[in-house]
Amino acid sequence: MALNAKDKTRRRRSSSLMYQEPPESLEQQSDQAVLPNLNSQWVNAKGAWLIHIILILLLKILYDIIPSISQETSWTLVNATYMFATYLMFHYVRGIPFEFNAGAYDNLNMWEQIDDEDQYTPAKKFLLAVPICLFLVSTHYTRYDLGLFMVNFLATLAVVVPKLPALHRMRFSFFNPDPEERDGR
Repeated sequence: MALNAKDKTRRRRSSSLMYQEPPESLEQQSDQAVLPNLNSQWVNAKGAWLIHIILILLLKILYDIIPSISQETSWTLVNATYMFATYLMFHYVRGIPFEFNAGAYDNLNMWEQIDDEDQYTPAKKFLLAVPICLFLVSTHYTRYDLGLFMVNFLATLAVVVPKLPALHRMRFSFFNPDPEERDGR
């Protein structure tokens, strides 16, 4: 029994909130092999890891110069801002923001593009460790206040869980709608 192109595509019901992104076709794989993926190669460049630490320090300075914000609130805001920004950058946006690969990576988010989808590479270990360390630091400096702990914990959880290998290529439709639904097909 031959499978036609429609049967090979992703099947979704309108009620499902979570779905698995199918693997790339041979055509997509050959498109990806033609040009380097500059969108994801920056994480292995010199200084790329240091940028995360610098951004966290700049956020801390920014929130500290606002007079009505306490140290506890400042650390919570740094944690939440960093987690929100990295979630958007690594897990929400799909494809490449600039058009030099002709849509070869349109189905993958940045986290999946890093190191050719390999798990547990040094770059991915670092990018997983930074939110965890920031959570521990912010929890310590908020003096383990339960309300601030929950805010910090939930923000960290929202960033760490999508990085786990079990959720590789998994999509939550209420956060990131299916491209077919966005295009109105």
